[in-house]
Amino acid sequence: MPYKSRWSIPIPQQSIPTWVFESPTSPLDSTKPLLIDAARPDTHYLTLAGFRLWAQRLAVGLKAAGLQQGDRVLLFSSNNIFFPVVFMGVIMAGGIFTAANPTLIRRELAYQLKDSGASFMLCNEDQMATGVEAAVDAGLPLSRAFAFDDHILDNSGKPLAGCRNWRNLIADEAAGRQYEWTSLTGTGEADSVIAVLNYSSGTTGVPKGVEVTHWNYVANGCQWKHLAELDPSEALVRHRLSYLCTVPMYHAMGQTIFCTIIPARRIPIYIMKKYDYRTMLRNIQRFQITDLALVPPIIVSLAKDPELRAGKYDISSIERIRCGAAPLGREVCEELESLWPDGRVNVKQAWGMTEATCSVIGWDPRRRSENHAVGELHANCEAKLISDEDGRTEVAHGERGELWIRGPNIMKGYWRREAETRETKTEDGWLKTGDIAYVDEEGYFFVVDRKKELIKVKGNQVAPAELEALLLEHPLVGDAAVIGVVIDGEEVPRAYLVPRAGQKAALEAVDIAEWMSTRVARHKRLLGGVVITDVIPKNLSGKILRRLLRDKAMEEVKLNTPRARL
Repeated sequence: MPYKSRWSIPIPQQSIPTWVFESPTSPLDSTKPLLIDAARPDTHYLTLAGFRLWAQRLAVGLKAAGLQQGDRVLLFSSNNIFFPVVFMGVIMAGGIFTAANPTLIRRELAYQLKDSGASFMLCNEDQMATGVEAAVDAGLPLSRAFAFDDHILDNSGKPLAGCRNWRNLIADEAAGRQYEWTSLTGTGEADSVIAVLNYSSGTTGVPKGVEVTHWNYVANGCQWKHLAELDPSEALVRHRLSYLCTVPMYHAMGQTIFCTIIPARRIPIYIMKKYDYRTMLRNIQRFQITDLALVPPIIVSLAKDPELRAGKYDISSIERIRCGAAPLGREVCEELESLWPDGRVNVKQAWGMTEATCSVIGWDPRRRSENHAVGELHANCEAKLISDEDGRTEVAHGERGELWIRGPNIMKGYWRREAETRETKTEDGWLKTGDIAYVDEEGYFFVVDRKKELIKVKGNQVAPAELEALLLEHPLVGDAAVIGVVIDGEEVPRAYLVPRAGQKAALEAVDIAEWMSTRVARHKRLLGGVVITDVIPKNLSGKILRRLLRDKAMEEVKLNTPRARL
């Protein structure tokens, strides 16, 4: 029998702008900063009313420029306070928003432009050269490519690389105030209209556009809001809460949380253009941030920072830390929690994926996380765990299986990829996640690893995430990644380790291998070797790029280096 959430909540049939702003004319706060540039908080910010009006003005301008219902608009940019404006303005205009990772190279961006069939592109000034080259490759006229910046606040934006500044897409205030978006309140209407194409990470095959409808987005927002409001003190303390946005808004996690959910909850967001660890700490101290939504690499950095433990930065304002995007061991969470001796900060993991809008599993705020569970099912969601042997049979309670999920936040499908959609989503709505998980006696979900990343050692399955969590317990290890490598015809685990700050000379591969051998079963030992490295390759959401490590390991094994024989 499938697992079902213990909660059922109403999900309104309405568009994303209606859910966030209520209506085009409803009274909104026009004095309290909501979207705030963390580098220039006194001059560069938008209120909730300003957020709505700028988006309305963009919607009018896009339609005047020829945007038709369902046209795609691509934003190629790092974070800034107008990122949510473009997101919302495109959707208000009846278009489909898609964002590209600002680190993409020309070929990769051209692929997304062509695959999405984008009619317009807004490109950050720092990425203009790549954007223009990709637009030419994709056949997008430069008359529909615009330089994107935040100079629009003082109307000083300039054209770049032969492209007009995006202020040419901004209608005047009067036209914006009069603009009314479609509310999509008819039965089934919100679930039939695609709002966003979020591209999957592409760690397995080429990136695919994930079709997220208005109802998917609203449902996930309602699920988040429901969990937050289970805290009996939430209504009393909301006025003093604040978030720091360190994660990229092009990604489903940053986009969903900071373009819709937190604005809908009327909580101020301090936005960092790009992640920098020390700048993040200074911002937490300066703005007395209460809430953080982070990815595992940042958690690891915080937990293992000697300067933070020595009190160089004041992070006493923090009340909640949520972590997602990749697995994280409980030991690292506890190490971070120890910075608050009174135990008031409890690091909680959640689980989700782009195909589920953002999240599916999270924590009741009235309960503490004491292990590496990712929580329980969001309201209105179901899950089942399927045996790897036949791909159909549900496993017994407590056993591991592939996690399948179903709920109102599950994607419509993959953009123009019917075959891939059928492979991933069943006719009755179950999404095959590719993650291996189990459920304990209390109903909490534990995500072990990706199905395709499990290492097979003499027929036994070894989860890299389990070994990585254990390696991070070692006092000299700052970061870790484990992959499978074939040596003498057999697959065995191999670890790549980054030394903790100041410990490079002390960290020895042989010592680590011996240390691990006393803590794991024989088939989990690091018989593929231990390699000391400067950095673990990861994407911006914190997921380890194991494919790069596998390629590196293959070359090392071919060379039969001393490190490979450990």
